[in-house]
Amino acid sequence: MASDRLFIGIDSGTQGTKGVVLSEKKRKIIAQASYPYGLIENDRGGREQEPRKWLEACKSVLKTMLADSNVDPQDVQAIGVSGQQHGMVPLDSKGNVLRPAKLWCDTETTAQCMTLTQRVGGEAAAVELVGNQFSAGFTASKILWLKENEPENYEKLAQILLPHDYINYWLTGNYAAENGDASGTAYFDVKKRNWSHRVLQAIDQGRDLSLCLPHIIESAEPCGIIRSELAEEFGLPRMVLVSSGGGDNMMAAIGTGNVIPGLVTASLGTSGTIFAHTERPVIDPSGELAAFCSSSGGWLPLVCTMNVTVATELVRSLLGFDLEQMNQHIEQTAAGSEGLMLIPYFNGERTPSLPSATATLGGMTSINMRPGPIARAAMEGATFGLRYGLDVMLRNGIMPDEIRLVGGGSHSPVWRQLVADIFRYPVVCLDHEEAGAMGAAIQALWCTESTLSKDPIELKEITELYVAIDGASKCLPHRETSTKYTELYDRYTAFGDCLIQSYHDL
Repeated sequence: MASDRLFIGIDSGTQGTKGVVLSEKKRKIIAQASYPYGLIENDRGGREQEPRKWLEACKSVLKTMLADSNVDPQDVQAIGVSGQQHGMVPLDSKGNVLRPAKLWCDTETTAQCMTLTQRVGGEAAAVELVGNQFSAGFTASKILWLKENEPENYEKLAQILLPHDYINYWLTGNYAAENGDASGTAYFDVKKRNWSHRVLQAIDQGRDLSLCLPHIIESAEPCGIIRSELAEEFGLPRMVLVSSGGGDNMMAAIGTGNVIPGLVTASLGTSGTIFAHTERPVIDPSGELAAFCSSSGGWLPLVCTMNVTVATELVRSLLGFDLEQMNQHIEQTAAGSEGLMLIPYFNGERTPSLPSATATLGGMTSINMRPGPIARAAMEGATFGLRYGLDVMLRNGIMPDEIRLVGGGSHSPVWRQLVADIFRYPVVCLDHEEAGAMGAAIQALWCTESTLSKDPIELKEITELYVAIDGASKCLPHRETSTKYTELYDRYTAFGDCLIQSYHDL
């Protein structure tokens, strides 16, 4: 019997892959690794990656972690995979990738979104069918784009996988999908928890696309057992389980303990997400709240904004600051940025739905055009965008007790306090940084218990044991600053409404 049971979590993201090894005995991460890669971009909004890069990254991360002196590869019990949501990985009948994967941040399929919306009878009909609208980032429009733009590849199409599904396929040789990640495709009915044949017919009435989709497994089920050649390559036991895995947001929910009502997780990453756990589907009639399933057996209503650290990093690069200088200038500038306001739609925007929008800096004077106000306006604008997402959640009856912050922006004390002041809720971080990889490792543990144990433990009991809060990071809203930000947020939304109207009038 193993002296310690180890569980591996892999988080395959947009900028790179990260991995952790979780020790059951020590109840903490004992090894971790990362591997960066880039995007394939074009000026039409295309954002793609070669799936083979993900596999190269996974191999590197696994080998680095398993070579760590704290890790005995023979103690590894299971692997869980977190992957960037919505990406389309098209395979032929032999399992070969037909073309680069179009990603969640790809807006080249805006025209196909409009086509699909019309074919199903409008936005309200789309929400009624699957719980979500056809946003540019979702997978459905990418399939239609492939059909219309690359008919030769479309004819060869035999399997459509999401990024984490593809990595699971590489690990196990099995095609499978899981409710949480599947619900981000816009061809999955989040209420019935199955593929929507009505939407698939809207994509291609002359072809049964359901034959190209993997079967659905439950969150606690294994996708399979690691392929023997990979077990041998990495020095792992032959019976290592691979859990169902899930989308990065679903895994981050598990990794932050967000598996019970009352908690809200907000991610200050390249994009921004804010999400909560519910025991029932939450369908927003306006379509602004993504009605996702969770990877924990429930639902994960979520709002995504496209520009968070995108905004701050672009401004930081423009000003020539390092991170410390950026934070110092922001901290030394009063709330409100001396009248400057940034609407940070650098990559278009998903919420509100403005895929072709651009960023706008307003309120400029000869006095406030200085590095400090510009830097703070970027951070405030990105946070106001996420506050809009929180308002969407509140409007749909989701009431948080606490906001748990993850993502690169959460490392900044000034940004944490700014979030608390703008959101008007307590904010806290976790004692680990890799919420997605940690969530994948915890899900792998849960899968092992559910599959092999005679007396399996519930997921919430596992997160209580393994997810710890960093008490030193906690920020409470400052009443005076929060009051000022409430007024500024009203200006931000009014400014944004004018931009929305101007884009709709074009």
